[in-house]
Amino acid sequence: MRFLDPKTDFAFKKIFGSAESKPILIEFLNALVYDSQPIVQDLEILDPYQAPQLQGVKDTFLDVKAQLADGTMVLIEMQVLNPLDFNKRVLYNVAKAYSLQLQRGQGYSRLRPVIGLTITDFVLFPERDRFLSHYQLLDREDGLPYGDDIELVFVELPKFAKSLGDLETLTDLWTFFLQQAGDLEEIPPPLDSSPNLDHAFHIAETVNLSVEEFDLLEKQAFRVEDGRNVVRRALLEGLQQGRTEGEQQRSRDIARSLLGLLPPGTIAEKTGLTVAEVEALAAADAAAGT
Repeated sequence: MRFLDPKTDFAFKKIFGSAESKPILIEFLNALVYDSQPIVQDLEILDPYQAPQLQGVKDTFLDVKAQLADGTMVLIEMQVLNPLDFNKRVLYNVAKAYSLQLQRGQGYSRLRPVIGLTITDFVLFPERDRFLSHYQLLDREDGLPYGDDIELVFVELPKFAKSLGDLETLTDLWTFFLQQAGDLEEIPPPLDSSPNLDHAFHIAETVNLSVEEFDLLEKQAFRVEDGRNVVRRALLEGLQQGRTEGEQQRSRDIARSLLGLLPPGTIAEKTGLTVAEVEALAAADAAAGT
């Protein structure tokens, strides 16, 4: 492994949230939030910890937090596993950051916009094919925005299907970097066209890690794999409770959720389906683009 996988918590913070990350983060935000336009010219990387003002309110730990030159706050989170109610957590974090701007007695005119940029290594919106989504408060009849104070931006990495030869925009380049950098042995064109991307690769080089950082990276990798194993075990144990009338479709649904995680033979053994049935499900899903 030459480069850290940017999808891991440790690598993401090292690349985008360290003292030397400012120009990298500026280009990254322009690419993913502002459609590759140079809107962000300056920012300050902040402590990502959001302290609650009231006892009993949840503490919040983000991956990276930045304040743009115009006062806009950007909360950036990289999420590998899909926890329960994750979409609500995203909204809670943004709403909390918005409300924490004011101290007692301060007027609402001091409130600045908050943007939540969330990158997921899983499909969050299965009903949509686009990998990049922007949400704002809008009137449901005519789409008139209710100001621009709250914006949610989502990047679903599994939906990004472009190869190196198809990369055109900064959005493409940075999304490919997030998705594939951990598997690369060198910096291929066109990823070498941006000095900031080159800097990001340099930070991500494993040769630059200390012994302590390697240890932390290994522990985080184990934790992520443990989380995935919990999901797999829950699915498999649910299958082993017996097959009653009507469970055939349920077995197919669970088999679909295991595609890509386990070999077809293992899925067939655990679900009661045949290997041919599992392979047929995989072929059907591939044809449908799921």
